[in-house]
Amino acid sequence: MANPPVCRIMDFGKFKFDEAQRAKESRRKAVHVGIKEMKYRPKIGPGDFETKTRQVAKFLDDGHKVKLTIMFRGREVFHPELGKRILDRVAEQLGDAAKIEFEPRLDGRNMVMVLAPDKRARQSAAAKATRQRGGEPVAEEPVAAQAPDHQVPDPQPAEGGNTTAEPGKE
Repeated sequence: MANPPVCRIMDFGKFKFDEAQRAKESRRKAVHVGIKEMKYRPKIGPGDFETKTRQVAKFLDDGHKVKLTIMFRGREVFHPELGKRILDRVAEQLGDAAKIEFEPRLDGRNMVMVLAPDKRARQSAAAKATRQRGGEPVAEEPVAAQAPDHQVPDPQPAEGGNTTAEPGKE
């Protein structure tokens, strides 16, 4: 204790306002991790599989967790190995970008697996990329606009023109 006692006279309303502003600022800087869901089917085609897996990779790059769901219909539920095979393929394609948070498990008519972004793998990939570029980020130089060497014909015919006829003959 100080002798004589020391105190500060202050505006309590201003103090409460400043506290609220600091709390608001800290909430704004917090990272919000959401859970995104991607649904697959056991008989998914290769094009749809690639598209959905690319979207899952994008979600993981944004820092979201991804819940992968295999939906079984009818008698498909008696072949859970088909769903497990698809989930394993997704995890294999994503490689180091994701780590499996929950292993695939059957939940009624759905098989569920949760993937989380692997921050360590992303940091090591970023470090490797900077090492390959020579240690410092490389800025690309703008390319000057160049005139084309030849003229491109207009894809639309002139008014009333026939697109099948030879030019000059009518």
